[in-house]
Amino acid sequence: MNESPTNKGQSGAPAAKPGSATPSGAGPPAARGEPRGEARGARKMPPVEQLRGRQLGRILIKMGKLRRQEVQQALDIQKERRGPLGKILVELGHINEEDLQVALAAQCGMEMVDLAKLDASPEAIAMLTAQMANTYQVVPFEYNKERHELSVALGSPDNFLATDDLKTLLGCNIKAFLCGQKQLQTALERFYPEGEQESITGLINELSDDADLAAFQDRGDSIDLAELKEMAELNPVKKLLNLVLLQAIKDKASDIHFEPFETDFKIRYRVDGALYEMSPPPRRLALPIISRIKVMSGLNIAERRVPQDGRIALTVAGHQVDLRVSCLPTAHGESVVLRVLDRSAVSLDLENVGLPEDVYEILTMDIEKPNGIIVVTGPTGSGKTTTLYSCLRRINTIDTKLLTAEEPVEYDMDGIVQVQINPSAGNTFIRVLRAFLRQDPDIIMIGEIRDLETAEIAVQASLTGHLVFSTLHTNDAAGAVTRLVDMNVAPYLIASTLQAVLAQRLVRTICLNCKEAYVADDETLERLNLKRADVGDRSFYYGRGCSKCNGTGYKGRKGVFEYLRVSDPIRDLINERRPTLFIRERARELGMRTMREDAIRNVLDGYTTVDEILRYT
Repeated sequence: MNESPTNKGQSGAPAAKPGSATPSGAGPPAARGEPRGEARGARKMPPVEQLRGRQLGRILIKMGKLRRQEVQQALDIQKERRGPLGKILVELGHINEEDLQVALAAQCGMEMVDLAKLDASPEAIAMLTAQMANTYQVVPFEYNKERHELSVALGSPDNFLATDDLKTLLGCNIKAFLCGQKQLQTALERFYPEGEQESITGLINELSDDADLAAFQDRGDSIDLAELKEMAELNPVKKLLNLVLLQAIKDKASDIHFEPFETDFKIRYRVDGALYEMSPPPRRLALPIISRIKVMSGLNIAERRVPQDGRIALTVAGHQVDLRVSCLPTAHGESVVLRVLDRSAVSLDLENVGLPEDVYEILTMDIEKPNGIIVVTGPTGSGKTTTLYSCLRRINTIDTKLLTAEEPVEYDMDGIVQVQINPSAGNTFIRVLRAFLRQDPDIIMIGEIRDLETAEIAVQASLTGHLVFSTLHTNDAAGAVTRLVDMNVAPYLIASTLQAVLAQRLVRTICLNCKEAYVADDETLERLNLKRADVGDRSFYYGRGCSKCNGTGYKGRKGVFEYLRVSDPIRDLINERRPTLFIRERARELGMRTMREDAIRNVLDGYTTVDEILRYT
């Protein structure tokens, strides 16, 4: 029988030794021609360890559910029409859904559990919030204190990655079992009723009265390492932090701030560029929560005097989320910021960046050039990295070698060699870029041009026939030229290598659910330097505020851009060391639309508000 690996079910889940759950299994294989029935219900189920990783057909034969010729029949059908082998076997009537679930569980090293007949431990149920249980589609049913092990039921073997996240979030070992999907939903409704969903405010109130945490109040630096670990492992602390993290990811927050002050402890989310504060927890929760974050990210919880950086990797609702952790010592304890990198929420197609059509056409031509420097500029959080990745993805072909030097590497891209900058290990931008030139690249991306050395290597790479992408922190496109001159890069080198500068900002877009039109008054037009004739009969818009946008009137963000193409007249100004103002005005004469003008276009098209563009441009 030639059952290929592609016919196997999912594998890779943590192995579960035979325990309290008894798998359904059946007896010896029926003799050829023997009628089905009792003969298929007597064979003892082999140990799960013997079945893990085997092909699905072989597992079902070992279970006494199939004959070899029946598996071969299903394999022949699979070759003709594709599709999962298990589904074909069920359609043929050779096995039922329960048999298939048992076999898939065994293939992943898991046993079956019957949640309908199981009395789940209240202690186990209390370890997960309702949001966690529903997000990860698991039901905890037993907790072993000695082994520090939580047993959970999954509705599908495909969900085995949830066990890795639960281990990170809960800080204990996870033993996975399999149950039916319908049975899982029934159990979720039974153990986590909809009316009893935990809220962050509710958990904070619960923690305010927690006797274990009260014992650590006002202890300050007198708390030793053992006590820090004890605080970080308290279940209420874990539940609150996990709820904060999952809620932030659900709300598409880009950053989560944990900020201790003398008498307060603030937790704030940054959503669509604006910070929102949640209900503040008691001040005494600062040290336990921050210690828990440091444990999850593998940082030294005893070190509170120097900055530390770490990372937490989660897979929420089937997509990967990276949390970049930054700890900063302050006068009142460590301030922690988590940067949320949700890879599924970012589109890396250049068509979806939101560039104006004319800018898109010019940029797509410029990134096909064989050499030169293309710079994307803007403040932190303005989408520069996303734009650069989108450019790289467009020109990433089999006949080009692409290298990137980043701090940190934010998104993994197939076909591109990405290098993480790590100054503490001696892996600096300068060292990496010098090595790049010996790696025979066609295209190089530098995370940021920070100093003269980095700029000189970028120029050298461009002059030797490479296309270089990078970022700068300047207010507008013309300012990038002045910034390079300030770094002491020779103007003639800038003029001969710089191809284009794209400046960008992200402005919030009006919530479509509560969007309302109004007629702009003369004062508003004056603030935008517009005349009534420029507007005509077009309406302006704002968001009234509703439940979908949390009362802000905004939902999502959109880019506004300024594209400076370095043509011969601009090169002359660079060589003459002309200031930013001269370069900007000459570029406008040559057809460049400034960022403010692009933002006004977005206001007139109804995407954003006057207040928003005045704030960001």
